[in-house]
Parts: sequence; structure tokens; C-alpha cells
Amino acid sequence: MLDAKPSDNNDPDSGKNRPKDEAHANEIKEYILSRARNKKPWILGTLTANVAKEKIELIKLCREFCLVVIEENVKLDITDGQHRQSAIKKLMDSSESYLIANHKFPITLVLEGDDRQCQTDFRDMAQTKPLDKSLLLSFGEFEGRVGITKNLVEKVAMFHRKTEKIKGTASTQKKLIFTMNYIAKFVGCALANDPQNELKKYDVETCSNSLISSLNNFFDQCELTSNIATKSVEDLTVDEVAEFKENSILGKSVGLEVLGRVMYLAKDYENHNFSSDKISQIAQLDWSMSSELWQGNIVKKDPNPSNPNKLYKITAGASPIKMAVYTAKSQLGWQ
Repeated sequence: MLDAKPSDNNDPDSGKNRPKDEAHANEIKEYILSRARNKKPWILGTLTANVAKEKIELIKLCREFCLVVIEENVKLDITDGQHRQSAIKKLMDSSESYLIANHKFPITLVLEGDDRQCQTDFRDMAQTKPLDKSLLLSFGEFEGRVGITKNLVEKVAMFHRKTEKIKGTASTQKKLIFTMNYIAKFVGCALANDPQNELKKYDVETCSNSLISSLNNFFDQCELTSNIATKSVEDLTVDEVAEFKENSILGKSVGLEVLGRVMYLAKDYENHNFSSDKISQIAQLDWSMSSELWQGNIVKKDPNPSNPNKLYKITAGASPIKMAVYTAKSQLGWQ
């Protein structure tokens, strides 16, 4: 009964909502499949459809309850949820339709026949603020990269209570240095040399314990972090946090990514352990912004800084990161 009317040909007035994105519909379908195949709960938001009031019959019962009679030749136009509907239809037409065969999908029906008002309704319903990556990670299921990240935030002294778990940036005034997203990218790099790897097949506790031990040793031995790592948040000052974030690449997302990729070189690929000797060697590298190791790759000196206290710019592209890792590897003398 649902009929999608997306815009096309760069003409918003040709439909009632945004152009259809097949990739987005496939993402929703894969989400349902990945959960349903493993007999895990899943959820889709309520679809919203509209219909002109004169096309249906309302039979009032009591209070706000009524029967809605819709003849078979009447279509409900989707106001919001065309990609969810598309994903459901793809599943219904697939060999795995049995996975959703017994499910019902709720619909909010708006009695509205004017196309312009329906466009306005779609716009109004889309006025939600996107969730920061840190919050998505914090609310993620305790498995793979998310589970390991959550363990690290609690058990690594350098991260504990110094990590922003909700917002996209870490507030220096609140004595926060890292974000969940920084650490999640590090985890992907350290275990799989890929910041976006979800590590679904990795054992959370085994990998967590290995990284917790290695990181605590690294931060304890690294000259720039040993003082901060051993201090509680209450004992740290805002100035100490600000100085560290300004002067060390380890206070930046790209710095943790480089650390993760260098640690990956010290990993035993069979059991996900890290060589303690190599971790000690990595800790002896100069992780300051002014270090020659990072100059010309991820760190560039600003010839005309607007703030005289901020002399450096960070570059987080794939090529500079690859160059930084290669330089660190050469400095360590690793083949």
C-alpha cells in the first residue's frame, strides 16, 4: 500500500522527499540481515505516510480511537521512510524473506493531501541533529572494536576519565584529552592496521587485555605521557592537559592512529599479543609535535601562525600517515 515518490533530475518539486539512495537502502537491509541471521534484536523507526482525508473513511469508536477504512486502489504516499520501505521490499523479494516474514512494521498515517505540505513535513522530521561518532560508539553493542574500545577507556590509565564519550571533541576545560572515536580508530590500527575495521571476529577480552597491558606500559615509559598517565583527573590541571594536547601528537586523533599502526608492527599475528620489548622501543620515540620524526609528514610548521603559541599544523591524510609510520619504523631499525 506504500508508494514512494522521491525527487529526481535535480528537481525537488518532482517528488515529496529526497532522491532515493540505493546504497542507503542496502545499508538498512544489511543491518536487518546481520542482526536477524544471528537471532539478535533489531529495530526500524516508524514509517510516516500521508493520504488525502477524502480518500479514506474514518469510523470513530470512542475517545481518539477509530477504524480507518482504505480501499484497495488507494496508495499511501511515503512522507518519511522510503529507504526503510525499500530495504523491507528487497528482503521480501529475496531468498531470506523468512527472516522478516512474521514481523509487522508500524506506520504513522498523516491525513494530508497537499504535496507542498508533505515536503514541509519531510523537512521538519529531518531536523534532527546527527549523533557524534563518540556517542554512537558509546552506545554500540559490546563486541569487536566497540567492546575493545570500551574496555580500554576504563582500564588504560591514560584514557580513564580523560576521554570524551558523548561529543565529537574533547574539552580541555573538562580535562578531557581523547574521544571514543580517537581510541576506536587506534584499536582498528593496532589490531588490523585499519582504523575502520569493526573487528567483529576478534575476541573482545583477549584483545582488550593485550592492548591494556601494552598501552599502560607504553604510556608509563613514554616521557611525554608518564606524568599524565599516573595522575587522576582530580590531580591534573587544565594547563597540563592543554600543554599536552598542544605539544604532543598523541593528544591528536592522527597521533593515536600512527601509534596504532606502529604497534601493529610489534604484534604477534597468531594470538594478538604485542612484544613488550618493541613496545618499550616505541615509547622511546619522540612523540612531540616538534620532533623531526613527524615534520613533513603529519606535522607541518606554520610559517605565519595567527597564534604564536600554535606553531604547527596537523595533516591527517592517508599519505602523510603512511610516511610517518615508515619514518618511525626506520628510526626503530625494524625491517
